[in-house]
Amino acid sequence: MPVDLIAQMLWAHPFQAAVLVVLVLLLALQSFGLFTARHRRHRRYQEQAARALQRLPQLRDDAARIVWLRKMNPYVFEEMLLSALSAQGHRIKRNASYSGDGGVDGQVWIDGQRWLIQAKRYAATLSAAHVSDFGLLVRREGCRGLFIHTGRTGAVCREAFSHYPAITLISGQNLLMLLSGDDRWQHSRKQPAPRRSTPR
Repeated sequence: MPVDLIAQMLWAHPFQAAVLVVLVLLLALQSFGLFTARHRRHRRYQEQAARALQRLPQLRDDAARIVWLRKMNPYVFEEMLLSALSAQGHRIKRNASYSGDGGVDGQVWIDGQRWLIQAKRYAATLSAAHVSDFGLLVRREGCRGLFIHTGRTGAVCREAFSHYPAITLISGQNLLMLLSGDDRWQHSRKQPAPRRSTPR
């Protein structure tokens, strides 16, 4: 649309043009406000995660560390995992938002391989349905997955994991090694890379 035509329309309908300009400005300000609020929340959780990573080794023993992790904010727990992986030299990708993430709490590249991350911070026994959902997602994406949790892994969940060899379970001592920067947690990773499933 030529600039002259737009100017004529604005000149012919000044009230409607003013309302339109105000609406556009309000939408821009609202979008900016939502972006900055989300950005501040991410930064706040990342700062809390950094403090939590410093405090974790000061706790009395491994049992106390697991109990403490089970009680923390789940978003701070996610940020702890991503920060710990980044500190070990791995490239990470954080999600734009904490909710509506489609079952992925972040991504990490280890030895050139893409890994999706599912983080579950709770005290209960792990749900086999969560394992299956994540396993199907990893299979669809044609990559690997780290299922990291603070709960208990029961026999039903271990059976569910056996159906998804592209997922590596990280919990208990391996979780504490990951968070402390001890790269022995990586010995539990599985090979080889899965093939991307194609829809039929």
